Amino acid sequence: MPTTLITNIASLVTNDPSQGDGSPLGLLTDAAVVLDGETIAWVGPAAKAPAADATHDAQGRAAIPGFVDSHSHLVFAGDRTKEFNARMSGRAYSAGGIRTTVAATRAATDAELEANLTHYLAEALRQGTTTFETKSGYGLTTEHESRALRIASRHTDEVTYMGAHIVSPDYAEDPAAYVDLVTGEMLDACAPHARWIDVFCEKGAFDGDQARAILTAGKAKGLHPRIHANQLSYGPGVQLAVELDAASADHCTHLTDADVDALAQGNTVATLLPGAEFSTRAEWPNARRILDAGATVALSTDCNPGSSFTSSVPFCIALAVRDMGMTPDEAIWSATAGGAAALRRTDVGFVREGARADLALLDAPSHVHLAYRPGVPLVSEVWQRGVRTR
Repeated sequence: MPTTLITNIASLVTNDPSQGDGSPLGLLTDAAVVLDGETIAWVGPAAKAPAADATHDAQGRAAIPGFVDSHSHLVFAGDRTKEFNARMSGRAYSAGGIRTTVAATRAATDAELEANLTHYLAEALRQGTTTFETKSGYGLTTEHESRALRIASRHTDEVTYMGAHIVSPDYAEDPAAYVDLVTGEMLDACAPHARWIDVFCEKGAFDGDQARAILTAGKAKGLHPRIHANQLSYGPGVQLAVELDAASADHCTHLTDADVDALAQGNTVATLLPGAEFSTRAEWPNARRILDAGATVALSTDCNPGSSFTSSVPFCIALAVRDMGMTPDEAIWSATAGGAAALRRTDVGFVREGARADLALLDAPSHVHLAYRPGVPLVSEVWQRGVRTR
């Protein structure tokens, strides 16, 4: 494979503390990177860069690892515009929420669902996201959950089975029977197409005992747990996540001191999703409290048609810095290396030798501009697996 030298990088976030300024970001100035096919072959000062088959001039822009979006719900049909408009207008709205999307998704063809998925993936890629996770959860039958995962698995390795998004409307009068389905026939059909299993552990969805049964059944089938935890209220989700060694506990809005201590002492990443709070006018997670305790934090979009219809990680970075107590450096780390940790990956989220050749170049001299200039489309160039996509 030909090699490519990307040089004249004003500042480069590597997330490798052995590089540059020695900070967690491993920030290098006047930097260069050599790509060898899909892999990064060399990183360092531009003045010391080795020769390569081709040279690309970054023109004094900043460069960062491609964003790692570790939480999204992209296999769906329709939208929930009326619900959002009513919420933002202060009007009551009694349509079905997630159930509205379930009905639209069940009615859609495979081709329609895949076209929708690829549309939003392309949208995310233009904004610098080079690795993403996505879930099922809008089918809630064995047939529809398994087809969602088959479609998603054609576009990413990070696929999550989430038959336990809510209790299916078909089982509204018998939630226990739905848990049996999710942990039995549905799991059998879905496990071959997924890496992860997720559950919405929340009042109105699944309680702690149900969530434990679902995640434990998934582990027995070779799926690793992650969990929607403590979004709307205090509950058992975060501590259950740590107990089961879940890769991530996502949302983490309502935390006790014991929850924060559990996150700090375990291997579970606290994934924060500020797009959801922005879109629902809900209470912001306290990222400062979690970080100061020593827990690992990821930032992701939660892109879904109901509560966070954004595919923009830069937008979430700006929200996290403005409203969640994060510094710009912490936010960019959490949206790259933090997302990789939430997926238990070491090959993405970093710019270092041997990592996947994923980079985003910014129309700015520093990564700080992602929070400093909110709403401005600063990602001007994206490299994914060593190929320039824009």
